[in-house]
Amino acid sequence: MKLYHNRSDAGRALARALEGHAIVSGTPVLALARGGVPVGLEVARALQLPLDVFIVRKLGLPWQPEVAMGAIASGGVQVLNEDMVAGWRITPEEIAEVAAREGAELHRREVSYRRGRAPADVFGHEVLLVDDGVATGASLRAAVVAVKRLGATRVVVAVPVGARDSCAELAHEVGELVCPLQPDDFTAVGQWYEDFSVTTDADVRRCLDEAAALPVAVSTAERHDFLSE
Repeated sequence: MKLYHNRSDAGRALARALEGHAIVSGTPVLALARGGVPVGLEVARALQLPLDVFIVRKLGLPWQPEVAMGAIASGGVQVLNEDMVAGWRITPEEIAEVAAREGAELHRREVSYRRGRAPADVFGHEVLLVDDGVATGASLRAAVVAVKRLGATRVVVAVPVGARDSCAELAHEVGELVCPLQPDDFTAVGQWYEDFSVTTDADVRRCLDEAAALPVAVSTAERHDFLSE
């Protein structure tokens, strides 16, 4: 299968895959930081939609941080694996300590990335969640729960590449899932990119600045006219 050159190339391919889908004009593109943001920029550019960053931070076990017991996300939403919390008898104090640490980093990124811009209003709206790929789907799953709790009426997940099983599981939790490349020999997201270099905070800020200057379609007809040019 053809590899994506980089995240921008993947974003353009994803935008083409989304053209046949009924995406309401004005739908915010929420791109997961950091790697999803360059992808989301190209989707927002092609579909003339507003772009915002959405941050998910894993809540690791107090004694084994690499194992997630939950996550926190933009908008102050906390998602916990209640079975794991109960099974390991994790106390509210331990959860609060981990959440405070990760919350501080989430807040730092929010301030650094937005630089005074208000976050996208998702209450009562459809939301398009974008990332650079799906491996286990843990981050996207947490993001889906978070935006639903923030009042989104419908969630569409769009990624350029993903593990077939993870995509199938996510598809049951959202209004729609769009993933044009689901290879049988998937082992990691990065293997499907020629350039999968780290997306930096500066890259995220640049993408958001660029998106803020892009035109946004005011009607579905206008967006369709744009796509057909």
